Amino acid sequence: MKKGIHPNYTPNATITCACGEIYTIGSTNDSIQTELCAKCHPFYTGKQKILDTARRVEKFQERLTQKTTNASGKKAKAQKRHAQKVTKREDKEKIES
Repeated sequence: MKKGIHPNYTPNATITCACGEIYTIGSTNDSIQTELCAKCHPFYTGKQKILDTARRVEKFQERLTQKTTNASGKKAKAQKRHAQKVTKREDKEKIES
C-alpha cells in the first residue's frame, strides 16, 4: 500500500448510542454517535421505539388518513355514476318497449 494516502486506523474507537450504551471497536474515526444499537433496536428487543426527529411518522399518518378519506369519496362517486348508468338503461328500455 502507498504511504500517506490512507486514513489513520484507531484500534480503540468508541461508538456511543443514544440509549447510553458504549462499544469499543477499530475504526478510522475516533468516536461515532448513533441513535440505535443492538441493545435498543426494535428488531432485537421486540419493542417498538419511534424516533421521530423530522415529524416523518406524523406526516405519513396524515397522508394515510387523507388517502383513506379520498378513496372512500372516489368509491362513492363511482357507485353514484354506476347507479346513474343503470337508471338511464332502464329508462331507455321502458321507452323502447
